Amino acid sequence: MSEEIIDLKDVLERVQDDKELLNELLDIYIEDFVIKRKALGEAIAAQDIAKIKEVAHSMKGASGNISAKPMYAACLQLETLAKENKTDGMQGVASSIDGYFEEIKSFSARFKKDLGV
Repeated sequence: MSEEIIDLKDVLERVQDDKELLNELLDIYIEDFVIKRKALGEAIAAQDIAKIKEVAHSMKGASGNISAKPMYAACLQLETLAKENKTDGMQGVASSIDGYFEEIKSFSARFKKDLGV
């Protein structure tokens, strides 16, 4: 992947170079993502457009907060599909989201190791 899963320079600016805070934010993001992803999967299965839009929007905001730009873009794409009432393609975007999440977890683990946590 050509684009880094998290723009470290950008997110460190957001947290005023507080690496411990960033570590906490990553932990919270990962914990929260698991809950939101389950809700998203259920909403997609039920074709609940309003719920898909709501969860995708929430995931997009959280991803933006940690500068996870590829994840942000995928959540925006999912939110847009929901706004346009297009369920075709949602499963593919959800799969991309899952892949990005694995990358974010790996990034977080490397970050913790570099931080000595």
